[in-house]
Amino acid sequence: MSIVREAVPGDCPQILEMIQELADYEKEPDAVHNTVADLQEHLFGPNPQVFAHVAEDESGELKGMALWFLTYSTWEGRHGIHLEDLYVREARRGSGTGTALLRTLAQICVQRGYKRLEWSVLDWNEPAIKFYDAIGAGSMDGWTTRRLDGEALHALGTRGAN
Repeated sequence: MSIVREAVPGDCPQILEMIQELADYEKEPDAVHNTVADLQEHLFGPNPQVFAHVAEDESGELKGMALWFLTYSTWEGRHGIHLEDLYVREARRGSGTGTALLRTLAQICVQRGYKRLEWSVLDWNEPAIKFYDAIGAGSMDGWTTRRLDGEALHALGTRGAN
């Protein structure tokens, strides 16, 4: 059974472990530059802009996590949730933990009047895609994700600066 709750500062070391496990699974083991201190600042600092829920077992070990932030739909005129990371530890998959985490976020959306719960999935991650299809999550066909980072971000961000 999964107990889903809001993360607390003491969860940050295990959350960071799961972020690294997710990066390993997504074949990007060297991509994580986050730290426990970063997580504590961004999740629990004076003005948090990112939020986390965790699923734990009866012993208090974290089985999974959902890190998310608010979005805004200009068409709906309402906020939504963007799920940045949903992760369930490999040994715990298939136990309902992922569903429990997504249900919690869906409940937040319903309670607060948010209109969307959105996330991205790698096109090769067939187990995740099947899971999302099974809970009724639709694909945003026709849309592609774009990213500006590194040198390109710096170049655009400093172009024309005095």
